Amino acid sequence: MKQLPNILTLGNLFCGSLAIIFILHAPQYIAEFNGVEYTITNPEPVYWASALVVLAGLFDFLDGLVARWLKLQSPFGKELDSLADVISFGLVPGMIFFRLLRSAYMRMPDVFDVSYINLAPALLIPCFAAYRLAKFNLDTRQSENFIGMPTPAVGLLVASFPLIVLYNPFNLAPMLQNLWILYTIILVLCYLMVAEIPMLSLKFKTLSMSENWPRVALIILAIAGAPLLRFATVPVVFVCYVLLSVIARPATGNTGK
Repeated sequence: MKQLPNILTLGNLFCGSLAIIFILHAPQYIAEFNGVEYTITNPEPVYWASALVVLAGLFDFLDGLVARWLKLQSPFGKELDSLADVISFGLVPGMIFFRLLRSAYMRMPDVFDVSYINLAPALLIPCFAAYRLAKFNLDTRQSENFIGMPTPAVGLLVASFPLIVLYNPFNLAPMLQNLWILYTIILVLCYLMVAEIPMLSLKFKTLSMSENWPRVALIILAIAGAPLLRFATVPVVFVCYVLLSVIARPATGNTGK
């Protein structure tokens, strides 16, 4: 029982590691079109990676919940949690962006002249996630809320992108196949992770509606929007989370990531 929170944290890490395997080992085959051979990647394993990020997020939620419930919070658990998060919500989103950028370049006529340097910006995501986790683990101002975007939020947002490309709600897929939009999203997410912007914690400390209305609003939006927006619900809730955090201006005072 004493190690249960750590076991859950390792479940988070296991899911993140397995997601990387799915992303990097997506089967490829050669297709010929108008006499030109193209390397085509089977996208299905990337969709499974998205599901594994969601499962990692569940483990990440449960480890903290169980640790508080059993009163087993410890510096060791906090460090282990950050090590797992940098994989599941840092490296995995970086690899998803790598695949998205690569797919976008595959649509260009000079695809075979594209250098891996063009895909390197995807690795900024894990770099900034690691920086955030290292910095904010030592930040004593975060006892009630966050400063900067939590890494799990970034991970879950990016995990929705392959599913949006697959199901194309509201014709959003072409946006995630546009190089400049992808580069812009990477830069914005990197900035949000390290910005000195107070962000809401989604934990309910009290039953006061005046304190919890932004959290309740996000939950209602997610539940009500899912049937209509489908996977596009995730980026919509993400944007609303940022806006509500700016409007509500949560007090900072360490909830974690």
